[in-house]
Amino acid sequence: MNVKTVDDVTGVNVNNTNGPAKKGKTTSSLDYEKLINTPEFKALAKKKKSFLTPYTIFFCVAYGLLPILTAYTSILENSAIGRITWTWMYSFGMFILVWTLATIYTKKAASFDKDVEEILKKNVLN
Repeated sequence: MNVKTVDDVTGVNVNNTNGPAKKGKTTSSLDYEKLINTPEFKALAKKKKSFLTPYTIFFCVAYGLLPILTAYTSILENSAIGRITWTWMYSFGMFILVWTLATIYTKKAASFDKDVEEILKKNVLN
C-alpha cells in the first residue's frame, strides 16, 4: 500500500517515496474489496443499518399517513386552533420531524466518522 503524505507546514513529502506529492493532499490506492470484507467494516455497516432502519420506517409511515388521512378520512379536517385544522398541524409537524431526524443523524454520523477513521487507520495506514 502506497500512501504519501505531505507536511502542511513545510510542504515536504513525509514518506519521500515515488516522487513528489502535492501539498496538503493524501494519495493512496485503496483495495476497496479488501476493506469492505474486514470484520470492522461489516460491524460498522451493521451498526449503521440498525440505526437508520427504524428512523427510515418511522419517517416513511409518518410522511405516508398525511395523504392517506386527508384523502380517505375526515379526521384531520377538525379544528385544532381557531380556524387552523389538524391537517396544517400535521404538515407543520412534518417540518419539525425532518429537522429533528436530521439533527439526530448528524450527531450520530460523527460517531460513524470516528469508526471509519479507526478502520482506515487499522487497515489502510498500517
